Amino acid sequence: MKAILALEDGTLFHGQTFTGLGSAGGEVIFNTGMTGYQEVLTDPSYTGQMVCMTYPHVGNYGINPEDVESAAIRVAGFIVKECCKQPSNWRSTMTLPEYLTSQGVTGIEGIDTRALTRHLRLHGAMRGYISTDVADPRKIVEAAKGLPSMEGLGLADRVSCDAPFVWTGNGLAPAKIEDGRYAWPGDGPRLLVFDMGIKWNIMRLLSAQGFDLLMVPHTTTAAQAKRLAPDAVFLSPGPGDPAALTDLVATTAELADAYPLAGICLGHQLLGLALGGRTYKLKFGHHGLNHPVKDLETGRIEISSQNHGFCVDIESLSDVELTHVNLNDGTLEGFAHKKKPVIAIQYHPEAAPGPHDSRYFFARFRNLVRRETGK
Repeated sequence: MKAILALEDGTLFHGQTFTGLGSAGGEVIFNTGMTGYQEVLTDPSYTGQMVCMTYPHVGNYGINPEDVESAAIRVAGFIVKECCKQPSNWRSTMTLPEYLTSQGVTGIEGIDTRALTRHLRLHGAMRGYISTDVADPRKIVEAAKGLPSMEGLGLADRVSCDAPFVWTGNGLAPAKIEDGRYAWPGDGPRLLVFDMGIKWNIMRLLSAQGFDLLMVPHTTTAAQAKRLAPDAVFLSPGPGDPAALTDLVATTAELADAYPLAGICLGHQLLGLALGGRTYKLKFGHHGLNHPVKDLETGRIEISSQNHGFCVDIESLSDVELTHVNLNDGTLEGFAHKKKPVIAIQYHPEAAPGPHDSRYFFARFRNLVRRETGK
């Protein structure tokens, strides 16, 4: 079935839908990973975005119930050169088209993804719209122009939990909160995790470090957090513009004065703002599994998994030590506060998908908490 991807600048890409009749809109970005499309689809940080995979053949190993990073598909639309309809993998339980269709997500194939990627690199990420109603392409362009800009858009409320929950080891379960207090069940340090769109592998790796986890909504106040009596606080990744989350920035600033604290991706950006810095939007973002980053503490070069469209301005920070830098464009990838037990990293040490070079970040945070709390 014919379909068109229209960008807000009027550029059209003609292809075919592999999910039947439908439409979708969002910010169009590209991901340079060769594998990991299922983790990409379910990563909450892609909320509000339509993802173009630069690798030309997608779907060849199907879909399985294990490689998900949240409970649902999060991308607004999916763009590929060629979708494989007959996967070959012993774990596969359905095809990529079946998976997208089951959750009402539109996919388009047959377009020149190299041309689309080049266009986005030259002109920046932009709003786009996919439609199978191709009679008047001008209407599709207007639909793209009518979408909200990612700048100034707070999206954490679309993916954050509604109530506190715990990680069971292979899923989620409600947490029992009574009178604002929580009976922590484990012996490890109590880690309060602000959920702005947390990936499941982050919870796996934090649990593996011995933390006793409690995930809470992103609207949790500092007073509510303190009443839960944690030993440390963690800020998850998530979608949207961090500068739009003004209440959470204020909460982060207060908690950074009271607890050991770490943040990943959006959490890194929120910490940057809470410590007096600024954030800005990258031209086309960092999305993929092959981004080189230098750990300035060790001098080690690591290949990282990345997914962010905003960045903390290096020049805007004071009283922090830069710990990681992107070797492609020199942007900030991590920092530590010089006086407070606070560390943050912009990219994704949990990978899923991607290389495991950066998993040491979780052990580094665990050691920081041990040093500060004795637990």
